[in-house]
Parts: sequence; structure tokens; C-alpha cells
Amino acid sequence: MHFTRRTFTVTSLALAGTVGPLGLTAAYADDREKLVARGRASLQELASSEPRSRRFARDAKATLVFPSILKAGFVFGGETGNGVLFEGGKPTGFYNLTGGSWGLQIGGQDFAYALFFMTPKSLDYLRKSDGWSAGTGPSVTVINKSGAAEADSTTLTHDVYAFPFNGKGLMADLTLQGTKISRIHPK
Repeated sequence: MHFTRRTFTVTSLALAGTVGPLGLTAAYADDREKLVARGRASLQELASSEPRSRRFARDAKATLVFPSILKAGFVFGGETGNGVLFEGGKPTGFYNLTGGSWGLQIGGQDFAYALFFMTPKSLDYLRKSDGWSAGTGPSVTVINKSGAAEADSTTLTHDVYAFPFNGKGLMADLTLQGTKISRIHPK
């Protein structure tokens, strides 16, 4: 594993959980251009590897993509990553995803996440909330690669659809439980 500032941050967050509650914030912010380029590339990769995502992308009001989320844990765990919100193909905001967990867990993983906001209400909630915690606000449906969900006019009824993809490493549980998404202002 290549040791980077993000690796150090995630490892530190995982270890910090043994000392006290995880008060997680963005340790740093990618610059805008790099984050937009990585976000676009990640969405193209998702579309080519997961054809079902194309229908969600076409009907979504906006797409929030996190090109790289680092997750690590040993009993206590943490995850973090920066993302970009696209509306009509244009970047309109930047966000950080952070989270903490505890329980039977060990390992580390780098993966991407795309969240398709299907309703104006869910997009407004993201914009107006001071940090959106998964499990509050809009309903989120996670579509795993092995899942059998199909997208048609009768199934596109949830507020937000989330696609985890491009996972590298060994760790289970690619959910949004215990995570918070907050607006950031990269350089």
C-alpha cells in the first residue's frame, strides 16, 4: 500500500476511535480541477462497468460522486473522501464524506461512491442541510454490483440511489451507515 496523507488520515481516524468519539472533519481538500476530473473519470468508469447506472444517471436531478473513499478499521474504524456534485454535467458543489464505526471489523479499502439524487426534494436537502447524515433526510437505496435491481418508471421511486464501485482492498460493508456528507470549499 502506498502511504499517503489520506492513508495516514484514515488510519489515524480509525485509531482515534479507541480514544473517544469520532469528530471527523475533512483533513484536506483536493483542488477543484483535480476533483472534477477524477469525478468525471469515475462516472465514466461506473457507466462502463455497471450498465444499470446509466438509467439512474439519465433521470437524476444531480449526481454526487466520491472518486476515492478510504475506509480502514480494527474494531474501531473510519472513512473519508472528497466528492463533486454534478448537475447537468457541470460541477456545482464539493463535499466531504466522513464516518466512523465500531464492531467486528478489520481491514482497509479504497472505493468510489456515486449518489444519484432523483428528486428535487432530496437535492434541496443536500444543499440546505449543515451536513447530511445517512439515515436522516432522504431515503437512500444502495445498489450493489451483485444486486438484481432494475431501473424503470416503477422502480425509480426513492430519493437517492447509491452505487459503490471500483473497490480495492479487503473490507466488508460498503454502506452509508454512520456517515456524514458536508459541503467543502477546495482551492
